[in-house]
Amino acid sequence: MPPRRAVTGRSQEPRQRFVEELRLLRAQKGDSLRQLGEALGWDWSLFGKMEGGQTLGGPEVAQALDQYYGTKDLLLTLWELAAGDPKQFRERYRRYMTLEAEAVSLWHFGVSTVHGLMQTEEYAHAVLAVGGANGDELTRQVQARIGRRELLVGEDAPPFRTILSEAVLRTSLADTEQWRKQLEGLAEAAERPNLTLHVLPYDSGPHGLVSTDVMFLRLPDGRTVAYTENAHHGELIEEIASVERLQRAYDAVRDLALSPAESRKFVMRMLEEVPCEPST
Repeated sequence: MPPRRAVTGRSQEPRQRFVEELRLLRAQKGDSLRQLGEALGWDWSLFGKMEGGQTLGGPEVAQALDQYYGTKDLLLTLWELAAGDPKQFRERYRRYMTLEAEAVSLWHFGVSTVHGLMQTEEYAHAVLAVGGANGDELTRQVQARIGRRELLVGEDAPPFRTILSEAVLRTSLADTEQWRKQLEGLAEAAERPNLTLHVLPYDSGPHGLVSTDVMFLRLPDGRTVAYTENAHHGELIEEIASVERLQRAYDAVRDLALSPAESRKFVMRMLEEVPCEPST
């Protein structure tokens, strides 16, 4: 069993340290990338990209490597440090934004918030402020998010499907008038030819994306990539097997969701429940 080294050893940059450890452990084992892929059941190219610093893979991959190398939770710990590094998060998000602009079709599941491509300015402001942005930085982030909505407008706009958990539609803004505008915006968007809206009711039961916001992008070269996100972390996933697992979970969720027609009725019912502001 390779000796476990202190997390603070060698490179102090989390992602680089993770890469160094992956390379060293495979060299000690004497495996080729192809042999490693065959042993663990993943495409060997994933491990090549991880060792080249192009992707972190996912926590399940790091855990499998720990088991294979007998390193307890060393690689998983390093993966968590690298994934939580703000600089790396920004780099991954910038790459996601580039791919989003190139996508020929998009599909999404939202567990807690409306996707940025369908947010009103006031809703975006509230969500980003809760995330810690303020002042000029908050203003810049809101404007950047609102600008992204242009992606879904025009004759050449790509098709976009979104499934929203019922929780999204019941987590209202403090300002009821602004919440009304967001619901109206969803209802109007559902009428556009390139947009499809589904609602996943509470009574649908447990499912494979119960705690995961995910966006899929079909790219011009035929590849599909996924971006998963929660309040503290986002991950761009390009490895084929991982994307396919997420896609199967998404398809199962779509089967549980209301039809587009029933979903629009659901949104209209939510609108009816929004209190009217007293006239002055």
